[in-house]
Amino acid sequence: MKFSKALSVLSCVLALSTAATASTCNNSDSSSSSSCASLDYFKEAPFVSPRVLLEGNILSLEEYSASTSTTPTPTWSINGCCSKQSIGELPQMSTTQSETVLQNALKGWSNGQGTWTQMSLSDRIKHIRAFVAELMNKREEIVRVLMWEIGKNYPDAKSEFDRTISFIEKTIDVIESESATSEDYNQESTFTKIGTTNVFKRRNGFGIILCLGPYNYPLNETYATLIPALLMGNVVILKIPQVGGLSHLLTFDAFVSSLPPNTIHFISGSGRKTLPPLMESGKVDGLAFIGGTNAADLLIKQHPQPHRLKIFLQLEAKNMAIVLDDLCSSFDGKGDSSSDDGYSLPKAVDEIITGALSYNGQRCTALKIIYVPRGYGLMVSKMIAKRVENMNVGLPWDTFNDDDSSFSQITPLPNEGRIKFMKELMDDATSKGASIMNENGGSILQPTDTDANADADNQSVYSHDTLMVPAVLYPITKEMKIFKEEQFGPLIPVVEYNSLDEVLQYGMEGIYGQQVSIFTKGDSETASSLVDAFSSIYGKININSQCGRSPDNVPFTARRSSGLGVMSIQDALREFSIPTVVAFKEGKDANIIDTMNNVQKKSMFMANL
Repeated sequence: MKFSKALSVLSCVLALSTAATASTCNNSDSSSSSSCASLDYFKEAPFVSPRVLLEGNILSLEEYSASTSTTPTPTWSINGCCSKQSIGELPQMSTTQSETVLQNALKGWSNGQGTWTQMSLSDRIKHIRAFVAELMNKREEIVRVLMWEIGKNYPDAKSEFDRTISFIEKTIDVIESESATSEDYNQESTFTKIGTTNVFKRRNGFGIILCLGPYNYPLNETYATLIPALLMGNVVILKIPQVGGLSHLLTFDAFVSSLPPNTIHFISGSGRKTLPPLMESGKVDGLAFIGGTNAADLLIKQHPQPHRLKIFLQLEAKNMAIVLDDLCSSFDGKGDSSSDDGYSLPKAVDEIITGALSYNGQRCTALKIIYVPRGYGLMVSKMIAKRVENMNVGLPWDTFNDDDSSFSQITPLPNEGRIKFMKELMDDATSKGASIMNENGGSILQPTDTDANADADNQSVYSHDTLMVPAVLYPITKEMKIFKEEQFGPLIPVVEYNSLDEVLQYGMEGIYGQQVSIFTKGDSETASSLVDAFSSIYGKININSQCGRSPDNVPFTARRSSGLGVMSIQDALREFSIPTVVAFKEGKDANIIDTMNNVQKKSMFMANL
């Protein structure tokens, strides 16, 4: 395991990183940034002041409390993953304040007659493009907050912001593209004759969308639902997550300068206090939820008319990696993943580690249980452990070579609650016969007192309390909690199987159904049988590659308790809209063509893109 200079495990001090002062503008994609910050900027703790967006105005807490005639609004002080001091505060709204947000959303929707909804689709696109331009001005601030609050290393935090911008741009491209079907967006605003009926079709929004995003991708995952919902003409209420929510406060300026008042709304605070009145009112028309099944079920049940609540869910997963026998039996203990001699076990192990530990395993699409043929579990788990021991472990801004190009691969978890859960899973597994296969697996790293090159000012702020070394656990059995429970963290459980029937049983009887990865040297017969069996169980089947959402134009879906609805650039637009039809018949009205031409010219809904 590689550690930054500021870290040690027990009595072991490994000083491998160097002080990072290089400009982030050396990156090839730096042109996408509106500013050019030194890496030192990201090492300094941010502070995001609490504020509220109300009817198109950004208010301080004092102004907000005064405007709503309430007692001073309390705040939630956030240290994030890596700080001993507060890096920001989130307003903790009351039930009454939440109800006020809903009333403002109802003004914005105005039974479908609101400014945003009645605006032409082409004008809504212009407003969203203006929002993107304004948001770019906050790029460096948001990237830094993502690093400090939820522990994303610099490349990953930057990638989340840039991928979000790319998703928005591609979504607009889909609407404007000539390849889009006429029933979706009807770019040329044309009627199609079907029998004796002339039909105009275009999608439009349907109401107020309550959007809840996750802490692990607070910007990217949230905007993958929020932006399509807005483009389609809906009004959105965004519930800011308690963890990972500070980045949303930084977006207020861009929204206010780009969108009409009461188009988008924000609620922060306890979900148990703020969300029930929204759902119980029956005024929420759509729920876009990314998170856990229990919370999703509770919200849906609170709606008095769940039959009319349009639901989109991305939930939990326990994605399998299945290593087939041909990979293990053909491995002679030699070679590595750089070999060009076909697909091999070392290549599969590297891909499994990437799938299991990218962003510390805190992805719904992470590989969360590894199935290996009987007799090869020890060998494979040792291979995984050896590679894990060579990973870079440190704070999000730590670098590990002279040119500052290699950042921490393992970073702190967002809070001590996640560490506690990891420990519970590890203790349960080891008490029932599993071993931690890698050195220092599960250990919490602490700063050394002997690093002469450490920045004293910053080191006094840095916290390493949630920086955990990943743990490879073997052998895992059915009696252990981690066999079925989603760990959502840096634990890699390895299970041996006697036959593929056991693997199929795990997939068929499990409650989740998101993705699976199959690794083989070339056993197409076995792989194809698994593909057929899993085609009705999982939303995506990966061959010799990790699970993942990308590319964004490919449907991302799931079965059972892993999700409801389809996510992609194209599908998200459909999830938050319905086709609306304008039709007329010829024959009984000699002037109908002229009438409809005039209607079309004056209609905002039917306007050309």
